[in-house]
Amino acid sequence: MTERTPLLHYRLSTSVNESEQRSPPVGQAPEQHPGSPRQRSTHQRQPKKLSTFFGVVIPTLLSMFSVVVFLRIGFVVGQSGLYQAIAMFLVAYFIICMTVLSVCAISTNGALDAGGAYYMISRALGPEFGGSIGIMFFFANVCGSALYVLGLVEAIVATFGVAEDGTVASPHQILPSGYWWSLLYATAIALLCLLVCLVGAHIYAKATFIIFLVVMFVLCTIFISFFAVRPRTIILPSSSTPNPNGTGPGFPTSANFTGFKLDTLLGNLWADYTVDYTTGTMMTFATVFAVMFNGCTGIMAGSNMSGDLKNPSYSIPRGTITAVIFTFIIYNLLSVLVACSCDR
Repeated sequence: MTERTPLLHYRLSTSVNESEQRSPPVGQAPEQHPGSPRQRSTHQRQPKKLSTFFGVVIPTLLSMFSVVVFLRIGFVVGQSGLYQAIAMFLVAYFIICMTVLSVCAISTNGALDAGGAYYMISRALGPEFGGSIGIMFFFANVCGSALYVLGLVEAIVATFGVAEDGTVASPHQILPSGYWWSLLYATAIALLCLLVCLVGAHIYAKATFIIFLVVMFVLCTIFISFFAVRPRTIILPSSSTPNPNGTGPGFPTSANFTGFKLDTLLGNLWADYTVDYTTGTMMTFATVFAVMFNGCTGIMAGSNMSGDLKNPSYSIPRGTITAVIFTFIIYNLLSVLVACSCDR
């Protein structure tokens, strides 16, 4: 059988061949060869222990909860409004659901082994499609890692970095800031990720549940903050792009956290695309959607754990769908809370 053979037919045929090879003649005990490849592979194969929750749901949730949920929900709602923000999530998750349904169809079509999405695609469509899509996955993971590193650096500099004008508003602001400093921080974090990859992915696998608990705790604090924090004025970062020719209205320097007010919600329902104060470019539906869609990727994280699952054909569809539904609810709920409590 070649790898071009469909997965189900390939699995059935190999199962029949293996049963024919293992069935001894009538009245004769099967021969045992201590050094046979089959016996060595049985001893070398590690038991699959991961369940649906730990093997599929948690990795998929951690991959889909990217920097967008912590840094860009306000940007999406502020530029596109609540109506278009929900429409963006519907479009993005429609695309995701089509991919998830394809993964479910392939994973339930036969037995799965280690290799994740590449294994399923290569066995269903052939090694040519599997190899090309595997290369795309590789570059997507590289770009995704860069996005997450930049998001982490942005959060660190915004919290602990000294403002470029030298003003210090908090005693915790001790790190120097600027373009080259941010590049240095990002390089150090990328080297740390490289070190983890060189040591082995089992470090991440062992700490996955702890990271999941941290993310869930942070999300809970975000939801509680909408109800616990009183109305206040928020100082916005200074603009990095001056007005052309020194004319025209300047960018706002402060905004209001109003709490839950109907006037705030009504003011955030419709789109109001403006110039982004960090890049100086005019925002549109396409640019805001491009920023938002980064938070909807990562659905293949559970499928890539197929070699460590107890029952991959059962766990991958149910775990992936559960994670997608959960993240969809969280994103829309955060959008509604931001639209009700924060003005533009």
